[in-house]
Amino acid sequence: MSENPEVRFISIEGVIGAGKTSLARKLKEKLNAQLILEQFEVNPFLEKFYGDRRRYAFQTQMFFLINRFKQQEQLNQENLFTEYIVCDYLFDKDKIFAYLNLSGEELKLYEALFPLLLRNLRKPDLVVYLQSSVDRLMYNIKRRNRKVERNLTMNYIEELSEAYNHFFFRYSETPLLIVNSSEIDFVNSEEDFNELFKQIFREDRGFTEYFKPETRRIEN
Repeated sequence: MSENPEVRFISIEGVIGAGKTSLARKLKEKLNAQLILEQFEVNPFLEKFYGDRRRYAFQTQMFFLINRFKQQEQLNQENLFTEYIVCDYLFDKDKIFAYLNLSGEELKLYEALFPLLLRNLRKPDLVVYLQSSVDRLMYNIKRRNRKVERNLTMNYIEELSEAYNHFFFRYSETPLLIVNSSEIDFVNSEEDFNELFKQIFREDRGFTEYFKPETRRIEN
């Protein structure tokens, strides 16, 4: 295995249902990496937020922001003991949800706090953005059938997908690999996973690149 020596900290991103955690787990296994997972299940406001976005947006947002910050802050101490770190989120993406769901004084408070937390955090060596169609996202969400996600609507996923694309097509903080993941199965197909793995660690990859894998039939 000939990994790119400059890629040691990888963040996986994508809309809900894109397969971030699944890919992060597979990379963790292959690289024997330290794994950092977004702890959505400990957010006591999330299920309520999916049922009533306006009422619970601020509580949900702030809980995630502080929780993610605590996780990322620890990397400054722990990274000396692990060669690779794989995270299933990018701290910066918190702004996507803030600008989609907050407004008025709540948004002003968020905008004052976010840069204070961000400035001392380690940046990933590479961000992998799993860009997927809304239909595929909804299929994945329904298939995994998480209780907390049962109130998710296609309209919200469409809004979120548009916001993610807007954010990452303008993102320039770190190297970025945008992956068209609508018709690949890197979870169950070793061929698909190995192809994506090679793209992640390509030494001649540019600062921002778009990867469209060969189309294959996805099994239902």
